[in-house]
Amino acid sequence: MTGNQQTLAVLLFSAFVAVTLGITTWVSRNRRGSAEEFYAGGRLFSPMENGFAIAGDYMSAASFLGISGLIALFGYDGLLYSVGFLVAWLVVLFLVAELVRNCGRFTLADVVAARMSERPVRIAVGTASVTVSVLYLVAQMVGAGILVALLLGGTSEATRVWTVIGVGALMVVYVSLGGMRATTWIQIVKAVLLMGGAIALTVLVLVRFHGDFDHLLRTAAERSGHGDAFLAPGLRYGGDWSARLDFISLGLALVLGTAGLPHILSRFYTVPTARAARRSVVWSIGLIGGFYLMTIVLGFGAAAIVGPDAVRRSNAAGNTAVPLLALDLGGGSGSTGGAVLFAIVAAVAFATILAVVAGITLASSASVAHDLYASLRRPRGKPRSEVAVARAAAVGTGVVAIGLGLLARDLNVAFLVGLAFAVAASAHLPVLLYSLFWRGFTTRGAVWAVYGGLVPALLLVLLSPVVSGSPGSLFPGVDFQYFPLENPGLVSIPLGFLAGWLGTVVSAQEPDAAKHAETEVRSLTGAGAV
Repeated sequence: MTGNQQTLAVLLFSAFVAVTLGITTWVSRNRRGSAEEFYAGGRLFSPMENGFAIAGDYMSAASFLGISGLIALFGYDGLLYSVGFLVAWLVVLFLVAELVRNCGRFTLADVVAARMSERPVRIAVGTASVTVSVLYLVAQMVGAGILVALLLGGTSEATRVWTVIGVGALMVVYVSLGGMRATTWIQIVKAVLLMGGAIALTVLVLVRFHGDFDHLLRTAAERSGHGDAFLAPGLRYGGDWSARLDFISLGLALVLGTAGLPHILSRFYTVPTARAARRSVVWSIGLIGGFYLMTIVLGFGAAAIVGPDAVRRSNAAGNTAVPLLALDLGGGSGSTGGAVLFAIVAAVAFATILAVVAGITLASSASVAHDLYASLRRPRGKPRSEVAVARAAAVGTGVVAIGLGLLARDLNVAFLVGLAFAVAASAHLPVLLYSLFWRGFTTRGAVWAVYGGLVPALLLVLLSPVVSGSPGSLFPGVDFQYFPLENPGLVSIPLGFLAGWLGTVVSAQEPDAAKHAETEVRSLTGAGAV
């Protein structure tokens, strides 16, 4: 990019950062300092506001940059991410949204601990929540480094390192000072900007092809170098048996993982009632559905207009497809329109990253303070406030996410989110569903369900091609690849359900029928809900 283009991009970045910091400062001056204020924003948001915030939390850099990039590179096979992310919301709406809002207070562990021994359950679920949050954060950090390096024309490691550090510092400020209320308003602003940017690009792509979507697809297939195979299954996941199993594994993880994401579930506590939580999900489904349909147009548009080869030259994982598409739609490299559109889209993507990392960091710090610290602390002396611990945990989470983000900087961001979804579906979904629907579920079953999904998922990732044994691995120079699939969901999700069942069957503890009845009535009617 030219100096003027870089200046415009930096100004847009700075404007968004200034607005969000202003929101955070305003909220911090008007907060009451209570746990309910920090974790749930005082439960004062309307269904529409919360629906926009949920959409803002969910439509991450992986969606805007990664999915469109995968479609641009692999055509039909990249659609799995769009379809999986969208279908997952039906699982959330019908199975968990209202029940979680009725049974919990601040975190996922509240739901499970309602009818179990609190300490072991909170430690297990809190540990899994922090793990999932950090994995999700890594994807956002990778996206931030790639995006800013592309914008500023800096391909050096120093540029990307300082970008990731800067994003980490900002997210700590947002969470520490503003809590859930500031994070929610940042998500709302970001959702409006992202939808506006996606709509503008989609319209421009369709105008370029005179509204003929068939012509768009045929042009994308021609430029891909793969012909009709670009529009058919199998380009990425249709090789040997392991590639096909990876396809199934990824689909399971995407569809089931959303119902176990801590930063999504925590949003149901920011509204006053379960009915408002359900209406929030309806609002978010409309926004998210429209957005993921647009990523299909953007992905094939990038393939048809920019070309997969140009996308690969810019970033091998395809993460820069949308910014390059914006540059071309605006008039090409060197044009004023191209520079303006490129800078706007890149600024929207950067805003997306900042907003999402704030939401994830808040969920992680809430799990550390409300679940882990509250369960492990000793009654000696005066205990530290949970909110103070949560703010300290936000700093620690930021440091860990920065380190892992630098390590995984060459992986596709949508793929990294797929791993987070797999861990969430393996560790959280079994214990959540068993707790809500199985009368005979016990504390041992709950603990076993969490660790029985979490440990295999992490272990299988470590032994997979993601970490070693292939040129695109984190450590390409070594080979301890023993698990052939890139996504562990196909194995680890059933193991989580199996471990929960086995732990309950071998447990000497009798399930508490009274607590189950109380939880069932509360989950279905909202009686006694906070």
